[in-house]
Amino acid sequence: MSEKKKILLVGESWISSASHAKGFDQFFTTTAHNGAVNFLKAMSDTAYDITHMPSEIAQSQFPAKAEDLAQYAAIILSDVGANTLLIHPDTWLHSKTFPNRLKVIAEYVKNGGSIMMVGGYLSFQGVNGQARYRNTPVEKLLPVTCLPYDDRQETPEGSAVKVVSATHPVASGLPDTWPVLLGYNEVVLHPDATLVATVGEDDHPLIAARDMGNSRSLVWTSDMSAHWMPDDYLAWPGYRTLWVNCLDWLTTRG
Repeated sequence: MSEKKKILLVGESWISSASHAKGFDQFFTTTAHNGAVNFLKAMSDTAYDITHMPSEIAQSQFPAKAEDLAQYAAIILSDVGANTLLIHPDTWLHSKTFPNRLKVIAEYVKNGGSIMMVGGYLSFQGVNGQARYRNTPVEKLLPVTCLPYDDRQETPEGSAVKVVSATHPVASGLPDTWPVLLGYNEVVLHPDATLVATVGEDDHPLIAARDMGNSRSLVWTSDMSAHWMPDDYLAWPGYRTLWVNCLDWLTTRG
């Protein structure tokens, strides 16, 4: 049996806080969330060994050298803003210099690694523009470019998915009918990219792929889980196949 390919998933976690008022009294609670649970479960019996690095861990522990990323066949950035990778605690708390880890990712890809970005409030340009990947070394790797402002398209009525490159390996073996999505990040297709699937009335990119020779990049511009990805996707026969296809294509050369 061949050794599993290692994949680094960065992000897909958050902590929410709430205040509770009961008459005269008030108290506060916090809740930790992991948005990667269903993805990790679906990938558990595949050819991939997924390491999940939550956002709160990535700020301090995401590698600062490209050689430390070389063990991974691909990196997935999912709902984690550029600031998390740019502002290490040494810089934020102690005003020390630290490697620009967006440049580290670019060096990793130059050396043959692959990258995927999954959509969310802190992907691409993100909510209020806070994800801020526009004009960064990571954006230059992607099959799309980011808008200069809040790029969310909220579609609570549901946005239909349309496969436009059915022969592309990422679309292989997937059902003809896809569940609707409840939102996505609006992006612009890179001229060197292949558009695999669109979403919404204006046919915005949902899946786009870019082959750069010794490396590849891919995007899925909606969520990996709630809230833009409804439960219908988790029950959809194509859910597992979609992610396996994405990783198969990302980690294949030639």
